[in-house]
Amino acid sequence: MSQNLALPLAGSKKIDASGWVAGERPGELVRPLIDDPAGYRTMLLKVAAGPLGALHAHDTIEQIYVLEGDFFDDEASYAAGDFVLRMPGTMHRAGSRAGCTMLIVYAPLGRPAG
Repeated sequence: MSQNLALPLAGSKKIDASGWVAGERPGELVRPLIDDPAGYRTMLLKVAAGPLGALHAHDTIEQIYVLEGDFFDDEASYAAGDFVLRMPGTMHRAGSRAGCTMLIVYAPLGRPAG
């Protein structure tokens, strides 16, 4: 993990959104923005058209905002401007019919006491 991807201790931080790297799957490009040891991760993700991936779950809250193109999972289809929220442990798999670019945020589940 690069030090510049951690959350700042205070204030604001400008993060350059260039520097795409190959993702885990063919046709996938990732631009990591935040990758903090506390479990906060934010990235831009470009995926090529393709079928549903492997069934999986995350141990964090997953938030997806579709910037362009289309995205689908076992429950619904999403287009540019759609927002998807998945709670930890939600099993899912996803794909795209024409390719898409998404903003993805992973955050630990933290519930206020009381």
